[in-house]
Amino acid sequence: MRQEPAPLTPHLRVRQERGHTVLEFRGEIDLAAATEIAPHLDRETNRRAARVVIDLSRIEFFDCSGLRLLYRARSRVLDRDGQLLLVCAHPLTLRVLRITGLSRLLPPQPTLDAALEQPEAASGPV
Repeated sequence: MRQEPAPLTPHLRVRQERGHTVLEFRGEIDLAAATEIAPHLDRETNRRAARVVIDLSRIEFFDCSGLRLLYRARSRVLDRDGQLLLVCAHPLTLRVLRITGLSRLLPPQPTLDAALEQPEAASGPV
């Protein structure tokens, strides 16, 4: 039986999956949640050649604070020759990603399995 890791914060769980660090955002990702998540996100994206997945499948709300987290994570990972993948299937969040252009830079995958099957270049162009 697989045991789920304890949350680092009420809005974040981190685990290893198939050679990737999966950061699972949870609940409402607003300014308060982003402030909680940022130090953990920075730690995971600070490693050289990090392979990171941000999983938004358990979020209920996602505002511009969450977008800033995604842009920051992408920039940090690419600067260190790593890979960042995104999981998102929520229609409203996908719409925000599309409107802001982030979906072109960080193409969202509908499931964690789909993201983990992506080739190394899935973080998008610089």
